[in-house]
Amino acid sequence: MITDTTRGREQRIMSFDFDRPIDRRNSGSAKWNRYPADVLPMWVADMDFAVAPEILDALRARLDHPVLGYAVARDALRAQIVACMAQSYGWTVAPQEIVFLPGVEPGFNMSLRALLAPGDGVVVQTPMYRPILNAPGHWNLTRLDVELRGSQDGRHRVDMTALGKALDNARAFLFCNPHNPLGKVFGRDELRAIAETCLARKIVVISDEIHCDLLFDGRKHVPMASLGAAIADNTITLMSASKTYNIAGLKTAFAIIRNEALREKFNAARAGMVDSVNVMGLEATLAAFANAGAWKRDLIAYLQGNRDHLMKAVRTRLSGIRMHEPEGTFLAWLDCSALALPMEPQRFFLERGRVGFSAGDEFGSAGKNFIRFNFGCPRAALEDGIARMESALRNS
Repeated sequence: MITDTTRGREQRIMSFDFDRPIDRRNSGSAKWNRYPADVLPMWVADMDFAVAPEILDALRARLDHPVLGYAVARDALRAQIVACMAQSYGWTVAPQEIVFLPGVEPGFNMSLRALLAPGDGVVVQTPMYRPILNAPGHWNLTRLDVELRGSQDGRHRVDMTALGKALDNARAFLFCNPHNPLGKVFGRDELRAIAETCLARKIVVISDEIHCDLLFDGRKHVPMASLGAAIADNTITLMSASKTYNIAGLKTAFAIIRNEALREKFNAARAGMVDSVNVMGLEATLAAFANAGAWKRDLIAYLQGNRDHLMKAVRTRLSGIRMHEPEGTFLAWLDCSALALPMEPQRFFLERGRVGFSAGDEFGSAGKNFIRFNFGCPRAALEDGIARMESALRNS
């Protein structure tokens, strides 16, 4: 398949067909089962692309063995993660620092349970996706919100003064990079300023980096813990192959925790609730990191094309909607506040356009006039969603 990457770059030949539509309605998909059949779902962070063939081959090979008992991560997987961290980020990680989990969400909840006591403060940057917003409440902690505001140059910036004041009353910073839903990718200088602010106050950083491979325009992810030994000792990093390689249903993730005492507290917080990891998820993760690099490169190019297609549509066809350009992820944060709609935007587009987005108020009260748009889908489906929005606005 030939596709246009973006911004005047020459066309390139892709080896994988991300344009191919796949019917997911009878597959047990949470994304596609939420709404009636006439609604196009573009809400949860779940892409509509076929998994890389290398991953499917690895799963089929594992099924040739007829026993599917409790699993542990093989040394080969730990070695592969260590190699990927070094190659992708120049980050030296030891195999014993890796803790496998059935998801990133259990990871940040385990972190809060392990390190904080009821009433302690947890800082989050809003808007923020709901599992992070909800996590402090699970453990009777006090959530302290610091808003990430957009600027005239189209970037969201950290108000370090406001962040510092919030951290004065906290014991942990629950961080998300790349940011969901804004698509912001934090730069090295921003990360260092945040990390040093936390270090000065003895605030542990719990860093959700699940979208770390999905960056656009040549950007490179910087893990918070890669910035130095002291910062690494103060950070719990949470990662997974699930978003990049579209294998979230296999429920596999991992934490990287350099500080041994912190790692022991983290593991103790499983408390009978966070069990071992799915055997198929471990196999899929190894295959993804070891063998699916070409698929990932083509995916990122395709998603960047989707992002630019959506950006152009917002500028030229969806008058009144504003959108900061996502620097990463496959999620867009659309500001509908200038539309003066008769109801909140998610409900409006669902009822008038039959397209299902995530409601902005799920990401904090300031998001009530926003929607989150998942553009991780074939280009034709993306265009269908845009056209439904356009029709809903034209006929309102």
